[in-house]
Amino acid sequence: MIDCSWSISNEIVIARRSIRLTKQSQKARLPRLRLAMTRERYANMKRFFSWQVVLGISLIALSVIFYLIHYLIFRDAHHIFVYLIGDIAFVPVEVLLVTLIIHRLLEVREKRAMLKKLNMAVGAFFSEVGTILLKSFSGFDPQSDRISKELVMAGKWSGRDFLNVSRQFKDYDCRIECGKDHLENLKGFLAGKRRFLLTLLQNPNLLEHESFTELLWAVFHLTDELTHRADVGKLSGTDHEHLAGDIKRAYVLLITEWLAYMKHLKEDYPYLFSLAMRTNPFDPNASAEVK
Repeated sequence: MIDCSWSISNEIVIARRSIRLTKQSQKARLPRLRLAMTRERYANMKRFFSWQVVLGISLIALSVIFYLIHYLIFRDAHHIFVYLIGDIAFVPVEVLLVTLIIHRLLEVREKRAMLKKLNMAVGAFFSEVGTILLKSFSGFDPQSDRISKELVMAGKWSGRDFLNVSRQFKDYDCRIECGKDHLENLKGFLAGKRRFLLTLLQNPNLLEHESFTELLWAVFHLTDELTHRADVGKLSGTDHEHLAGDIKRAYVLLITEWLAYMKHLKEDYPYLFSLAMRTNPFDPNASAEVK
């Protein structure tokens, strides 16, 4: 009986100690919680009173001070309010001019400058992949001789000629004939350039160049389609038609992007344009040597 009462009293003592320790820990945490809440309030106030808000309040206060000085000198409140209301009435027109017109013009100018810089990536693509792909895709196109006669004369075109021909090829309806050897060579080539294509796709600035990004996706999709087939020499007729559609999509985009890039080279980099025309992928007699 004594042992039972002793154990009960012992449990009561332990419970009281645990309650006391819990209260002490809670008291110890209170300063930390208060400090955290203080820091959070300070951060919220700092976020609210950012430099833009402080600048706005300062400018309004400065304007009030100048109006007050004007009133103290001339004592003419009517004159102040007439010009104040007139200035406020012009604010919507000023917003229209600044935000919708001037800002838009600056955006267009900035985008053009960025596209010129991105043409370096486009040049790297054609140097590594694009030019060889055009030659390879031409082998699938039975009408390649006809378009080659037209595109081989690109060296003599003006900027307007490039634009006109590019519009024509956007709707180029070609019939792709997939041969076994051609597909095997294309698969090997694209598989070897997969890492290079992935590197280009990782460039976030390329999102500004919509047509080139679309071309990259088309080429990368064709790469995936070919590499996922173990043997491109044993494909069904339906599968051949599917691959022909993928090749056609990439082929048409590649031609139009090549024309846009040639136009850029002719206008800004004549020496690069000279080499590009001497290695024209549509010219069967092309040679880098100057003759």
